[in-house]
Amino acid sequence: MARLDGREMRDADAVFQQFYDALRLPDYFGWNWHALSDSLRDLTWLATDHHVLIIEAADEVLPGDVCGQRLLFATLLRAGRRWSFTRKPEGTECGRLVVVMSCAAASVTPLKEQLRSCLEEASRPPR
Repeated sequence: MARLDGREMRDADAVFQQFYDALRLPDYFGWNWHALSDSLRDLTWLATDHHVLIIEAADEVLPGDVCGQRLLFATLLRAGRRWSFTRKPEGTECGRLVVVMSCAAASVTPLKEQLRSCLEEASRPPR
């Protein structure tokens, strides 16, 4: 389990730092969105097959950077989708990635709408 604090994710570098520290990302981590996406879809350097990410104050992530928020949320959604559809040989349990986002009560609806929008966008076929 890794616990991250959205209040500490004021810019992209701080987002990468939070994930680097919480997940103990490998030293070769590239400190960019593609590297974060690759890392979240892999997780083989961790000793367990089941992973839980808790992002507290998710509504405060990247304040004023809507594009950055969408990138982060889309990255988390793609990683979750990847872990949901990974097939393992018969008799082998599939690993899991669970992302839990908490926020202030007043931010639940806007955060849900933003996540739903990211999910719909990610579900559209590429052009």
